[in-house]
Amino acid sequence: MVKELHTLQKSPRAPVTFRQIVVIGGGCYGSWYAQQLTRAWVHGALRVEDVIVLDRDDRCLVADRLRAGDYKGLPLRFERAEWAPWLSDWLATDTPHARAGDAIVPSPLMPHVLFDWLLARARERTPEREVSVEPLRVAPDMPWQRAAPDGRHYVSFADWMCPVNCIEPARCPATRGERNWSMPEALVEYVAKERESGHPLDGPIIFHCLHRTWGVGMIDAEAIVAADQVVAKATERGPARVLVGTVSHCHGALGVLRVS
Repeated sequence: MVKELHTLQKSPRAPVTFRQIVVIGGGCYGSWYAQQLTRAWVHGALRVEDVIVLDRDDRCLVADRLRAGDYKGLPLRFERAEWAPWLSDWLATDTPHARAGDAIVPSPLMPHVLFDWLLARARERTPEREVSVEPLRVAPDMPWQRAAPDGRHYVSFADWMCPVNCIEPARCPATRGERNWSMPEALVEYVAKERESGHPLDGPIIFHCLHRTWGVGMIDAEAIVAADQVVAKATERGPARVLVGTVSHCHGALGVLRVS
């Protein structure tokens, strides 16, 4: 299951090619991502048919810069929209391949929107069953973590402040030593330990944000749609608890999706 999802994450290469890239948020982070995508395009490191920047404020930084004529050459457009409903419509397919070549650029400060989308899909599919967020039974072994009141759990291998433009290289710029950690691998181990201790847990479903070009991290949309099918199969067998993580190598937002 995990290997199946991981195969849908493309390895970085130059130039990278996409059909559509969706940038979540048009403020300071989204503006930086749009700038870097433009630079990647100009330098031949990126080929893309369509770039969409989403924000509910049509006076956000990206919208202003677009009106000023920035992002020349890059096929970028702005859409005024709330993230969750827009993504729900965009991801509304049961065929993962329908989203092949598409990617999401998440904001570091956005809510766990992909987990929320999986919750909504599960509720639509099984209206007669209770679908909820369950707190982690045992906290993972991470240097930094916080349990939120809504049941979600935030984790990091870094107990220092990381620069927003860090691409998580093999040698950590903070410790200046080898980066011998990876959040996806840690979550696989966490699920295995939970099962060994007699607490069934499906997954992990991992939305891995990989740095693809000029410092811009992306999550493949094909893998997101495939994750929904994993949840559907797990719930077909009966009650299910599925660990879901939106992660980079160093940081992550976790949640257990529970279906009664």
